[in-house]
Amino acid sequence: MVLGFGAVTVDDILYVDRPLSAGKGKVTARLTDFGGNVATALVAVARLGGRAGFIGWLNDGSLDDPAQAELARQGVDISLAPRRADARAIRSVITVAADGERFIAFDDDVPHGTSPSLDDAVLCRGQVLLIDGYATHARPIVARAKALGLTVVADIEWTVGAETIALIALADHLVLPIEFARAYTGEAAIAAVLRALWAEDRAAVVLTDGERGSFVRQKGDAVLWHIPAHRVTAVDTTGAGDCFHGAYGLALTEGKAPVDAAHFATAAAGLSVTGPGGQRSLPGHAALAAKMAEPDAPVPRPMDE
Repeated sequence: MVLGFGAVTVDDILYVDRPLSAGKGKVTARLTDFGGNVATALVAVARLGGRAGFIGWLNDGSLDDPAQAELARQGVDISLAPRRADARAIRSVITVAADGERFIAFDDDVPHGTSPSLDDAVLCRGQVLLIDGYATHARPIVARAKALGLTVVADIEWTVGAETIALIALADHLVLPIEFARAYTGEAAIAAVLRALWAEDRAAVVLTDGERGSFVRQKGDAVLWHIPAHRVTAVDTTGAGDCFHGAYGLALTEGKAPVDAAHFATAAAGLSVTGPGGQRSLPGHAALAAKMAEPDAPVPRPMDE
């Protein structure tokens, strides 16, 4: 099972007819979807046929929270999650341009992380723990999960200083968007970024780079790998990175090596951008298998340094 705690959101999405840099444009469509880094990643796991469990704070039932109901509807086990009366989803407004690029504005004044008293028996139900940047609010739980033998996969997009540095140090698989990774390390070249983020107890560093695919350094391998993205027509890139993390975590539970997990996840993320919304466009296992079996499907290759 893939467990996770982190952002759960309700997303109000506006589609506009111009690039975001234009400053203004006409709204062409509106929809409401559900999202959040970890929530979407776990839904991706379930869509792809895996077992997923959310173990972050959820509401105790005193508030109507459609986001947590949606998690359950999508096949994510929420029975293990700790409850509190003030827990609720983050609200986001997402503007999506005609080219699929987006800007996200969010209100995250909600309880983050998970209960410090989360039982070891709950953690031991999982093989992989997915976390995002909000896990700085529950770093001892991440450390405990790692000590219990779970593989920690971290999706970090911002830093709050020392707590983020400590969280990154706990990650067995550090899976970061290239923009953040460059800013965090101060390096520009991809090979230099991969090396700057490396640690001897790390299993893998993976950098996601949208339409360029992903880049991987894995333990025990002198080769740095590039996984090119599939050619797709992007409608909405919302949730693509989260889909990548979920598919990557699922692949690890199936015993795949990091480069093969990233190959699987890159294809899943590519399919996820071909429809509107975040969670509603996540691919199923059959569609992903068909995409990866196409004659011209990209395969991992040594990186050009």
